[in-house]
Amino acid sequence: MVNGLHTPATESGRRIVISVDAMGGDRGPAAVVAGLALSVAAHADVDFILHGKEAELSRLLAKETGLAGRVTLRHADRIVSMQDKPSQVMRNGDGTSMWSCIESVKQGEAKVAVSCGNTGALMAISMIRLRRLPGINRPAIASLWPSRNAVGFNVMLDMGADVKAEAGDLLQFAMMGASYARNGLGLTRPRVGLLNVGTEEHKGRAELKEAHELLGAAAESGSFDFIGFVEGSDIPSDRVDVIVTDGFTGNVALKTGEGTAKLISDFLREEFNASIFSRLAALFALGTLRRLQRRMDPRRANGGVFLGLNGTVVKSHGSADATGVAAAIGLARQLAAADFQDRLAARVASAARAGQDDATDKAPSDAASGSGGGTTE
Repeated sequence: MVNGLHTPATESGRRIVISVDAMGGDRGPAAVVAGLALSVAAHADVDFILHGKEAELSRLLAKETGLAGRVTLRHADRIVSMQDKPSQVMRNGDGTSMWSCIESVKQGEAKVAVSCGNTGALMAISMIRLRRLPGINRPAIASLWPSRNAVGFNVMLDMGADVKAEAGDLLQFAMMGASYARNGLGLTRPRVGLLNVGTEEHKGRAELKEAHELLGAAAESGSFDFIGFVEGSDIPSDRVDVIVTDGFTGNVALKTGEGTAKLISDFLREEFNASIFSRLAALFALGTLRRLQRRMDPRRANGGVFLGLNGTVVKSHGSADATGVAAAIGLARQLAAADFQDRLAARVASAARAGQDDATDKAPSDAASGSGGGTTE
């Protein structure tokens, strides 16, 4: 386990190559290179293809002796900024470090791509270059949410890949989220919940009620336990492992959670600095406060995973420092070591076959039913 994440061992001598966009984050390439240095200290089996301005990156790499022989530079003149619109990047993104980063995965040079850049642009480039898995209507962004579960995290999706989601999309999110929980958190049979305004089955929009029926019917073939509707208060709880929702709701919840965590941190700092007695109390509670800070540190869960594409892409937070970048790389390495992309594709294909067989079973003219794949992770 690393930060509560399941970390499978790789085969002896097997190298994992990760493609990294060095130029997209708020802190610039220095934070990315420092994150790579932290990563190689933790993972001896990882090498990198680093995309960006070669002259600048060469200077930064020269200062990190631990990266010698572990990084291949791929020059890219242009940068996708946080202000660039995804539609513009789709038309004119070729030649940017982000485009080059995704291209390395498409060409099979790397197993996973990592970028701190513009989320919308990264999803747009990933969709163009990698394409969706067969049978997937909408890709989703899955994030790890700190929770009371034994592994310390829950999986939540979609976190903003698309603001809309029909009932069938929510079913696909559940399948992909359960697969991520099995490979990322080591859970044999994840518990999946559908986010709603209440836990009663009569509550919610029509597509949520339809999705409730679909998830209940698909639980056995999807190798997960469907616990029904969950509420916002359940997101960090130990009642559920995977929370399924549309991208609009998921992104609002994510930003609300981040803002609340910062507010609590600010309030604690203000109160402990309010007087000489509170400062003394802070000194006595220093060990407890540090443990609390580590548990609440968003950097240790840094990295949203794009699911539903022909390749794995990890989106690091734009403001990530070296520790945050290293956490995103650690997640990318973990998914690559577990052959997550192949397992996810097999799960999606198996679910599609099961759905076709189910439709065949219900057809009045059919005399016999087919069998549904049965591929498992």
